[in-house]
Amino acid sequence: MSTLHFDASAPKKATNLSINSDLLRQAKELNINLSQQVEGYLSELVRKAKEQKWRAENAEFIAAYNKRIEKEGVFSEGLRRF
Repeated sequence: MSTLHFDASAPKKATNLSINSDLLRQAKELNINLSQQVEGYLSELVRKAKEQKWRAENAEFIAAYNKRIEKEGVFSEGLRRF
């Protein structure tokens, strides 16, 4: 289950998009809610971009942490029974 990474209660804002006319026609014929679908897809794109940015910003720390764990193990190494 993922948590929202944006304010879902923020007001909607009209925008202009250029979409292939045949694709738009077919979507309308199929009663596809374009606003809802674009918002969902855009939300996922933003989530992935933020994740990539976080990973890039923290790559040095993550590498150092992994190196330390590889060398020293985890704090509970002698306590676990599996």
